[in-house]
Amino acid sequence: MKSRRKFLQQLSTLTAATSLPFFSTQEGKKLLEKIKTTPNSKSSVEDEDFWHLIKQAYTVSPSVLNLNNGGVSPSPKVVQEAVERYNQLSNELPSHYMWHILDRQGKEPLRAKLADIAGCSKEEIAIHRNTTESLANVIFGLQLKAGDEVVLSKQDYPNMINAWKQREHRDGIVLKWVNLDPVMENDETIINRYLDQFSPKTRLVHITHMINWSGQVLPVAAIAKAAKAKYVEVLVDGAHTFGQLDFKIPDLNCDYFGTSLHKWLCAPFGSGLLYVKKDKIRNLYPLFAAPQVVSYDIRKFEHLGTRSIAIEQGIGQAADFHLMIGAERKAARLQYLKKYWTERVLKLEGVSINTSLSPKYSGAIALLAVEGKTPREVAQYLMGKHQIHSVAITWENISGVRITPNVYTLTKDLDRLVDAVKDYVTKE
Repeated sequence: MKSRRKFLQQLSTLTAATSLPFFSTQEGKKLLEKIKTTPNSKSSVEDEDFWHLIKQAYTVSPSVLNLNNGGVSPSPKVVQEAVERYNQLSNELPSHYMWHILDRQGKEPLRAKLADIAGCSKEEIAIHRNTTESLANVIFGLQLKAGDEVVLSKQDYPNMINAWKQREHRDGIVLKWVNLDPVMENDETIINRYLDQFSPKTRLVHITHMINWSGQVLPVAAIAKAAKAKYVEVLVDGAHTFGQLDFKIPDLNCDYFGTSLHKWLCAPFGSGLLYVKKDKIRNLYPLFAAPQVVSYDIRKFEHLGTRSIAIEQGIGQAADFHLMIGAERKAARLQYLKKYWTERVLKLEGVSINTSLSPKYSGAIALLAVEGKTPREVAQYLMGKHQIHSVAITWENISGVRITPNVYTLTKDLDRLVDAVKDYVTKE
């Protein structure tokens, strides 16, 4: 809450300095006033007037209900405005404004802001374009040799699984597979699934903080503690937890962490973050060649060539918007929304939820299942008959329709979902 209080103290100066049009509108002014007069995160979780003002800060469709924020989240107006402004500035004199002004003068304050949210040193944060790019730096940068073992799960994200398979094919490392149940609510059971695959040759364990298919949250810190006791390094895929759950990266006790900022931080599309523990930076090769490969400088992982500086700089406004809401309040609201709709659909005959409903083991994401219907059939019905956008999931042993609200989702929006599911099961 300290960083949020500090942000509120600087809010007036911030909005004036950035000249973002939204905060000059009636909706923007109302939101700022509401934020200032609603300091208690717990008291505002069920305050629909508060969250209605948050919704006004977005440009989401008024007709199609987006409940697939797990794929990529929309950015608030202030972020969109910032990207447009930085892009226009860049186009006035690209090589000057992009490289000498925005990149050289704007990147380090942005790095420090992200480090503050992450709870680590800015010298451990690299700015990337997505989780895949961030984790690829680690997967392909680790100095592994033939016979070294890496433990990962069948429920991890495909891009990361394929990256590890490429190292297996190219370098002869050995992949050891964990198979997780769709719903797991016992730390010891989860930890043992990973430990059972460890051997004296295990060098690293790859853990997905929140399984993207189902929303299952894994006890990363506990798995990491057990791994460290065996001198095994820990890589965490945090694509769905950074900006959604209220935590700091060092709390996870990991060595490496990657995330996409365009998901739950609502940053511009194509923005991400890589965390590398300070003492691990030197021996990790960057994915793209850097002038000094063997270096403790986290910036060696940022030699991406020409990229959109406007998108990169727009991350700053997304971080401010996140701090304005407050990480604790945001996490509590998302838990509340999940509980709101799941409790209601579970009263319907033939409906089940294939995700843990415990706040310890889940966040905003939950899987809806209708007896006798495939996930695709349910998702097509929701979109075709009720204009509710979701995503059908069928992966390994996980099946259902992934429902993912965000901070701009209101309870009346979820009433629309509940009514649609009720219509579906009663008519069928």
